Amino acid sequence: MNVDAPTQRVTVIRPTRGWKAVNWRELWAYRELLYFLVWRDIKVRYKQTVLGVLWVIIQPLLMALIFTFVFGRLAGITIPGIPFLLFAFASLLPWNLFTKGLAEGSTSLVSNERLVTKVYFPRLLLPAAAVVAGLVDFTIGLGVLAALIVYFGIVPSLAFVAFPAFVLATVIAAIGIAFLLSAIDARYRDVRYTLPFLTMFLLFATPIFYPLSFVPDSWRWVYALNPMVGVVEGFRWSLFGSSYATDGGVIGISLAVVAILFLSGVFYFKRTESRIADTV
Repeated sequence: MNVDAPTQRVTVIRPTRGWKAVNWRELWAYRELLYFLVWRDIKVRYKQTVLGVLWVIIQPLLMALIFTFVFGRLAGITIPGIPFLLFAFASLLPWNLFTKGLAEGSTSLVSNERLVTKVYFPRLLLPAAAVVAGLVDFTIGLGVLAALIVYFGIVPSLAFVAFPAFVLATVIAAIGIAFLLSAIDARYRDVRYTLPFLTMFLLFATPIFYPLSFVPDSWRWVYALNPMVGVVEGFRWSLFGSSYATDGGVIGISLAVVAILFLSGVFYFKRTESRIADTV
């Protein structure tokens, strides 16, 4: 027997539970991977397209024009002091950022099955990267929005200082729900069939093509449980200021729901992360 032989050391990795499972230092250490995942998603999105990034401008602008014709002209909906086209386009920017991040983030684990099952990295990065990649499209859309604001002669007020906060709220809402749905989708593929219906429901339950004033006061607290209600309302208020009447209570309730959804999404994702590689 060789007594001088080195002793083998065995490291056992066990999943932790609760909030201790969120290793923020590890997430920061993998920040470069997040960058490469975002860059990959952006390149794949417009690969082999003729118009490329122009789709970012064409899609929301055409949708805003359709809303203007159907709801602004035919239905006769008017927004005091704000052209309906500008109202609709400003509403669609955060909405598209939310829905695109939700659609791609909720299926990100299954879409990256080989990566998930063969390489270790914080799995939270996959749905987060899918949402963050949408910020590139959002930034391009902001350029078009700025041109429309200048064209219609709208002067931003001091409320504009809150604009970054509502953009951040949009991202947090999308990431939180993407965490939750991606973890569920790894085990049950029903998510991809349920998500289009959920998105359509939220579209009509969010003041995209109509103002918040259309909702009766007695029902607004229920309406505000939709996280995108306060985000879209706050987004428009930060752009149009005092010329746009809104309800601060509705915005506050929706932002609270955004925070709850994010924390719940992170908690559920980390609780199920140890089984993702086996079920994806």
